[in-house]
Amino acid sequence: MAGLLIRLFIKDSENTGDPTVRRSCGTALAMLGIAINLLLFLAKLAAGLISGSVAAVADAFNNLSDAGTSIVTLVGFRLGAQEPDPHHPYGHGRYEYISGLLVSVAVLLMGVELLRTGVEKIFRPSPTAAGPVLLAVLGAAILLKLYMAAYNRKYGRLLNSTAMKAAAADSLSDCAATGAVLLSALVNRFTGVDVDGWAGVVVAVFILRTGILSLKETIDPLLGRAPDGAMVAKVYEIVNSHPEALGIHDLIVHDYGPGRLMLTLHVEVDGSLGVYELHDAVDAMERELAESLGCTATIHMDPTSRNPVPGRTLRGEITRILRERVDYRISIHDLWVDADRAVIGFDTVVPRDLSHKSVELKEEICRIVEKAFPGCKAETAIDIELEVSEEK
Repeated sequence: MAGLLIRLFIKDSENTGDPTVRRSCGTALAMLGIAINLLLFLAKLAAGLISGSVAAVADAFNNLSDAGTSIVTLVGFRLGAQEPDPHHPYGHGRYEYISGLLVSVAVLLMGVELLRTGVEKIFRPSPTAAGPVLLAVLGAAILLKLYMAAYNRKYGRLLNSTAMKAAAADSLSDCAATGAVLLSALVNRFTGVDVDGWAGVVVAVFILRTGILSLKETIDPLLGRAPDGAMVAKVYEIVNSHPEALGIHDLIVHDYGPGRLMLTLHVEVDGSLGVYELHDAVDAMERELAESLGCTATIHMDPTSRNPVPGRTLRGEITRILRERVDYRISIHDLWVDADRAVIGFDTVVPRDLSHKSVELKEEICRIVEKAFPGCKAETAIDIELEVSEEK
């Protein structure tokens, strides 16, 4: 149904990279989620009241909460699609992250309330009549929630929507929660044992777990998480394919919301080449990054010395020495040598777990290089190695 609605009512629906198409798809799917959750709320509430099942009634209000979070997702899509303005020059894409955060908080609050209700039912049991209507409603609810999880996951990936991915996780949690209620109803019907309160507790545990995981997923981009490893590798591949690039460092990824990625990086180039030649080469790198990754890239040129001492040869020798005597993970960049070969300067990249020793490392590295190249003074600055995240 979700795919059919999108194909019927959204022009050029396969072009999910287009902001207008993305907003329309998000709106359509959020409206569908609202309709399904309201239907489930009414059906479960009626069945729960008729049967006296506290777990079913609690599960019904869980669906009402889901309808509310779908509304939040819808609002997030609409706000996030707004064009940049003078006060927000990079757009409003982070509204989607905020809407995903609100969804996660709502899930956690519902989990706490369901836990309280379940515990209360355990200590104050009341009769439950698990009839065929309740069983049919719960079974249908599980199928509908599986369907919702499938389309939210599919389009969450296609649209790169954190809020929709959170909704997919919430739908799967709902399946488990409703499954626990259904199991308790079956136990009650065929054995007469009332485990309705315990089912409510199980429901709450599933929902709380989902809320915590979704909360982490939505907070990370707001705080500024490490860039994806595959994306970083692609950046290096594209830039290094240009012969003018001798090295890359200080890569920073700025995430202003889905489809609003900005990269800044430094590229080492041969300082003996002409400035216009290097400018054209850097422009070509920026265009290729934009076309391949759908981002805005800004590259800073760092001229490095190749004469009078060949830069790459000296760089390799210094790197080898430091890896042997300090740490095998060390690398250097921005190498320069003054005209009299009296000073060798460079930046040293060290692993994050050594960052607390920056002052000591700087002194040690300078001593080692000065000993290896008698008559030269060494100057270095310490950079902390970029960390990347695993692709999910």
